[in-house]
Amino acid sequence: MIERYTLPKMMAIWSEENKFQKWLEVELLACQAQAQLGNIPDGDLKNIQANARFQVERINQIEAEVHHDVIAFLTNLSEHIGPSSRYVHLGMTSSDVLDTAWAVLMNEAGGLILDDMHKLSAALRQKALEHKDTIMMGRSHGIHAEPTTMGLKFALWWQENQRNIERMERAVKSAACGKISGAVGTFAHIDPKVEEYVCRELGLEPEPVSTQIVQRDRHAEYLCTLAVIAASLEKIALEIRHLQRTEVREAEEPFAKGQKGSSAMPHKKNPIVCERICGLARLVRANAQVGLENVALWHERDISHSSAERVIIPDSTIALDYMLNKVAWLIEGLTVFPQRMLKNIESSGGLIFSQALLLALVDKGLTREQAYAAVQKNAMQVWEQGGSLKDLALQDKDINQKISRAELEEIFNLKKFLRNVGHIYQRIGLS
Repeated sequence: MIERYTLPKMMAIWSEENKFQKWLEVELLACQAQAQLGNIPDGDLKNIQANARFQVERINQIEAEVHHDVIAFLTNLSEHIGPSSRYVHLGMTSSDVLDTAWAVLMNEAGGLILDDMHKLSAALRQKALEHKDTIMMGRSHGIHAEPTTMGLKFALWWQENQRNIERMERAVKSAACGKISGAVGTFAHIDPKVEEYVCRELGLEPEPVSTQIVQRDRHAEYLCTLAVIAASLEKIALEIRHLQRTEVREAEEPFAKGQKGSSAMPHKKNPIVCERICGLARLVRANAQVGLENVALWHERDISHSSAERVIIPDSTIALDYMLNKVAWLIEGLTVFPQRMLKNIESSGGLIFSQALLLALVDKGLTREQAYAAVQKNAMQVWEQGGSLKDLALQDKDINQKISRAELEEIFNLKKFLRNVGHIYQRIGLS
């Protein structure tokens, strides 16, 4: 449902029809500003406003001959407007139109992405609350460490997504910047009031100091923010991929009725959506690198950035829109296996209590080095030969002379690991 209705909206933003519509809006607003300054007669302004329109096919036909998209666009406008078209694009250069319209498009795309991120936040928040006390194995280096909860994983992702929302809001604001300042940004043939009017009407800020273009650090920031968001989504997808492994099997992505996982093996349920998210994150990251390369241009401008931007910004926003919607779908439909989580915790023979045992021995007067050696000796036996750390501790004189059976029972209590989970939730505002 999400994929079906949201993605076409993002793709429509980057359509040729919408692009030229934004160009037209910039040109018409510039004409209005010029008329207010007395540079365009009222009759000509009304004629421009009444007749200015374009046809994508005709623009492409003209561009095939003149090899300049803005000239082709203006030529098509003049075919409809007539003699009054001499006032269109007055004192402007192509990038005045291109960059100002581009900022509007990036703003629109950013708005959709922010909507997606808020939907993801809602899904993560719900799961964080649902699984607040669902105990599971925490792992470092892929090895059992100490227990955590599934809810804390969701809470962590929720908190990171909240930071990403803030980053995206800043990036959209930075990119929402236009310029109508002429060939090298000096306003040589146009009044700065035109730029102020156009940008204000479009919800943009004027570029304080421009050349022929809006400076590309803004676009690089936007693309890098998209890459950070994509990396966070990859982080979620990669974790779920690990949890779905046969040997772990603590969670799995939705598997639809009638879905097939393998052409050869009917038993397969593969984390294909998670893998897809991880793959697309690479694309968004790579595009951010191109955005950084676009910052440095020759003098007041060259066009080495232009061709790349027409690919990387639409592609990155479309890809991220898709990724955000799929991850929201993934979180909402994720299957969690609490019993398997407990079984995996129990599989280590109590090794997860090694730190608790160490600290108890220190508390009884042993040095940290003595306590570490005593616990590690028994832990390595369990690691290599199996058995129970608690049983070995009961038999070890270095330990049982310091710690009673009752104290050991309390040390090997799972619930102690979770005593401050509520504090974490309270600290981040999840309740």
